[in-house]
Parts: sequence; C-alpha cells; structure tokens
Amino acid sequence: MSNLATPLAWRPMTMADLEGVVAVAAEAFPDHFEDRVCFAERLTLYPQGCRALAEPDGSVRGYVFAYPWRADSAPALNSLIGAIPADAAVLYLHDLALSRAARGGGHGRSGVETVIDLAREGDWPAITLVAVNDAAAFWARHGFAVADPPGMTEKLASYGPDARYMERRV
Repeated sequence: MSNLATPLAWRPMTMADLEGVVAVAAEAFPDHFEDRVCFAERLTLYPQGCRALAEPDGSVRGYVFAYPWRADSAPALNSLIGAIPADAAVLYLHDLALSRAARGGGHGRSGVETVIDLAREGDWPAITLVAVNDAAAFWARHGFAVADPPGMTEKLASYGPDARYMERRV
C-alpha cells in the first residue's frame, strides 16, 4: 500500500512537473544523475511518452520517460539526444521512477502498463530499457528479458556494474 494518504494518478507530464521529476530522480537514482535539461529535452521531443505520477494538487511522486529509439542501443547517461532518430525501431523506456512514499501501491505496475499501451498505440514491436539499481528482477516480472547485443557491454559502462539491457516484445 502506498505511504501517501492522497490518491495518485498517472497523467501527461508538463514542463511545470520538471522540478518534481528532478527531486524524484535524485531519490530514486542517486548514482545515476541526469540534468534537468535532459528531462526537458525528452519532454519536448516526445511528450506523449512522458507521464507524471501526481497527487491531486499536482505534486509529482513518480515519472515515466519513453521515446522511440534505435534497436539494440541505449543513449548515454545524462546526455542530450538532439532528436528522435529517423531509424527508431523500438520504444525506449528511459526511466520509470517512484518516490519512496509512492512505492508499494501498484504504481510501478501501472507505469509499466502505461508504457506498454503507448508502444501498442505507436505500433512499436518492442520496448527496451537499461535496468539499474538491481532492478532486472522487477523488469523480468513485467515480461522483459536481458539482451546482449554486440557492443552493449561497453555502452552500459556508465550505468554501473549491475546495468542490464532488457527488451520486451509488445
């Protein structure tokens, strides 16, 4: 059960949510810092893939960033991507993060379902991600499997030793 007394709901993200996103990111990924400008860029480039888990007053308690990307690839951590690649072939789940207070209420599962729906609506054949913080088991419970395309080990180095590239067919 969520530690919060108010109901939380996933909704489209706005630029006004970014301060809350940065706060949740700092809590959820203390070893994987990303600048606010990276979040703002993803929101600008692919707003339909950006969701905020918010209280009725708008306070952000979680977020999702997903956008079209190249198969068997992952953007470098804390980097600007410039544009959605013309050769995008999958929906890349950049982040799903919840504040500690929002955990335990099924919001992680509903966040994953939101991304699956987005992939289906966009006709993306797969969702890919980089699991960090020993989260591979969480993602496996949601149908993701570890993949090891050529060169991925080197690409994942900046994400830490437990980073795993994972894929889920839609």
